[in-house]
Amino acid sequence: MRKFSGFLIIIGCFPLLFFLSSEISYEIEAARTFENQMQDSIEFPDVASKLPITLVDKNNDVYSEEYVEWRQPTSLENIPQVVKDIFIYSEDSDFYEHIGFDLSAIARALVINTSEQSVQQGGSTITQQLVRMRYLSEEKTYERKLMEIFYSYELEKHYSKTEILTMYLNEIYFSNQVYGISSAATYYFGKPLNKLSLAEIAFIAAIPNNPSLYDPLKNFEQTKARQERLLQILAEHEVITFAEAETQKSVPIQLNVKQKIQQYPAYSTYVLQELKWLVAQNEGFDVLLANAETEQEKEQLQKQLQNKVDALFQQGAVVHTALNPLKQLHDEQAINQILASSELQASATIIDNETREITSIYGGKNYKKFDLHRAYQTPRQPGSAFKPLAVYAPYFETIDASPSSTVSGGAYCIGTFCPENYGGGLYGQVSLSTAFRHSYNTSALRLYNTIGIDTAFSYLERFNFKSLDARDYSYASALGGLTYGVTSLELADAYTSFIDGSYSQAHAIRKVTDLQGNVLYKWPSERTVIWSPKTVRYMRQLLTDVVTGGTGVGLYTSTNYLGAKTGTTNDFKDLWLAGLTDSETAAVWLGYDIPQSMEDIERYQIHYQIFNAIMN
Repeated sequence: MRKFSGFLIIIGCFPLLFFLSSEISYEIEAARTFENQMQDSIEFPDVASKLPITLVDKNNDVYSEEYVEWRQPTSLENIPQVVKDIFIYSEDSDFYEHIGFDLSAIARALVINTSEQSVQQGGSTITQQLVRMRYLSEEKTYERKLMEIFYSYELEKHYSKTEILTMYLNEIYFSNQVYGISSAATYYFGKPLNKLSLAEIAFIAAIPNNPSLYDPLKNFEQTKARQERLLQILAEHEVITFAEAETQKSVPIQLNVKQKIQQYPAYSTYVLQELKWLVAQNEGFDVLLANAETEQEKEQLQKQLQNKVDALFQQGAVVHTALNPLKQLHDEQAINQILASSELQASATIIDNETREITSIYGGKNYKKFDLHRAYQTPRQPGSAFKPLAVYAPYFETIDASPSSTVSGGAYCIGTFCPENYGGGLYGQVSLSTAFRHSYNTSALRLYNTIGIDTAFSYLERFNFKSLDARDYSYASALGGLTYGVTSLELADAYTSFIDGSYSQAHAIRKVTDLQGNVLYKWPSERTVIWSPKTVRYMRQLLTDVVTGGTGVGLYTSTNYLGAKTGTTNDFKDLWLAGLTDSETAAVWLGYDIPQSMEDIERYQIHYQIFNAIMN
């Protein structure tokens, strides 16, 4: 009966509108074209609003917020009753009685608007305002107004009054890209809604009536004036006494406007990229992309993946990470200071040995959010820092040898590939320890040729080297001569296999939860054994030898163990250090964004200074 009566009222609006003014006859005729559409229920599309993504560190403290619109939806039972009273009594006193619209209010508005060129006064109920926010434009025409009425009537059939009021209070606009009453509380006062005083509640409740006019950051006095009118309305409806209203009007309003938290930009920028990788892995896009045969297919899959990520941003999430804020701050400041007086750039990645989590990452000097992130976006040739992974560890795994076994350090060619040792030195039979300690290229190539390219890459492919290319299946790879190279993130990640022989890709993200705490995404925690205990023991010995009597002399740490390997590419265009202590594994790259020789500064061992700073 309610549905039928409501429809009759809607149809009855047409002659009323016609007799009010001939000026709106055209709009009425246009609106009547929608009448047939009302025979069936209007379908309400899903409303997608992007909620904040917050990044929290290892201590569960927020260090970065990602949002365009500040939203904090909350249930109606968690919204104080006085908030509901303010909006109902000031916006729609018959909210619980009407069927979506108030015919008498519409008629009053139409009478006022007949002398205007467009619709100026709305006569809108809370339901109509919600419809306008969710489904229709703000265009002020009679055609849109009638559609608003139809939608409101249908909305009241689909949802209860409680649901409508909840949606309304969570979606009304509070200026400055703030949506919803709870969001307004934290944005303007830095407190949850239930901690606000009545004066503060009435102050933010004043904003939605006209978010431009009552923007408290620009028009504080106008907002305060409307707040006092709202307190008066509460008194008139006996929600509070007139004396209480006067008391609340005199309470000073002290804004505490929220500043978007944006700390540790190098870490947060990387986390947002890792988040995309995490979604891809959990949703199967990583496999599909790896098997895609055409660029068009890859583009389509990338779009689908981005839609998944966008969906995550629309529902809101908390990204729990392994960030050690004190270490991140220390490392950034230390490296920035070391690089301060030059055009040099650097990247560094530090991984916790026990958890295999990225605790600190350095993306470049004085890094700003979403700048080029050198720790994961700019692969460079690793030089001899690649030898432990490509040559020596695979050699110990496949050949019955030890650090005391011998290899020639003399001239050696494979076809036309004839590398030289540093300084052109030629050596006879030397121990593997000596060849490694002094980074003899000819010795490394001999060992590499012994095990074969296929064997070497059967181990390399177990790590997360994203830039390895088919062209890298060559003898130059033994010496780090790769087509594109590696990043400090990838190198540090692979070096964690020398902790105990096991490997699992290092991550910054521990888990991703929704706003209620339910886990949405999480990396797998299983580790794969790459190296035998014998190989690990030999490699850790070789890495220590580099520090105590080889190319790594000058590195130090306060822990019991330190092992490292240096790397220098042709013409000194890239300088590397990768290694581990008892507690951490790290890789450091030093160079120029546009490669050029660093031969004249190599003796200053700037990359050693960086390594020492971040490992102590």
